[in-house]
Amino acid sequence: MSLQFLNAFKFLKKDSFIHRLDPRTKLILALCYTFQSLLFTEIIPLFLIFISILPIILLGKLLKQWLKSIKGMAILFLIIILLNTWFYPVNGLFFGIAMSFRILIMISAFSVFFLTVDPNEFALSLISMKIPYEFAFSFSLAFRFVPTIALEAQNIIDAQQSRGYEMQKKGLINQVKNLFPLLVPLIINAIKRAFNVAEALESRAFGSKRERTYYFTINFKFWDFIFSIYLVGLLILSFYVRIFFISMPIWFKWSFPL
Repeated sequence: MSLQFLNAFKFLKKDSFIHRLDPRTKLILALCYTFQSLLFTEIIPLFLIFISILPIILLGKLLKQWLKSIKGMAILFLIIILLNTWFYPVNGLFFGIAMSFRILIMISAFSVFFLTVDPNEFALSLISMKIPYEFAFSFSLAFRFVPTIALEAQNIIDAQQSRGYEMQKKGLINQVKNLFPLLVPLIINAIKRAFNVAEALESRAFGSKRERTYYFTINFKFWDFIFSIYLVGLLILSFYVRIFFISMPIWFKWSFPL
């Protein structure tokens, strides 16, 4: 059982062009690529969208972490392709590959977001968008605890295996059974941690004042505007291609009959 795909949600502090962008720009990036992937069910446009995000991953110096997260999701891609091929033998293979590319694009886009956005900056970006501080803090807190939960899950797996429990049994039914000795202690620990965090916030009078001051602020810079225009332009182009796609030849579309 591998939790490597959760590495995509752990902030990685580096000095790169993508890291220096405003968190709101990177949120636009994740949303634009998600919307683009949802527009298509064909291999070629999804493949081109996937190719367009690779330079962004390289600019952010995230290739190693991105590859680990994709490796952790490889079994999911295989299941999608096999199930579609099994139930729709005519062109289910093409549709399964296309859906794998769709998920790959979403994971890659949000990997860039989570790997390059500091939780503190994420909270400030939400506050700058007029989201109440309580909600922004909650999102930021959830953001922080994803790698913590991933590490705890791996520790539970190691502890169960050290006691002789086989977590690596093959077969779909065995994989489902293996989730119970992992999820039960993980959920219990998560509930305990939630109570501890709530008590810590109450002891610090969280929410007692409506007006707050901040250690630092974030601002949209020149490259944020340029990069945001580029991302929105790609999204508009995708909408245009989606509309134009109806008249394209069938060999290019590889459509899946729903």
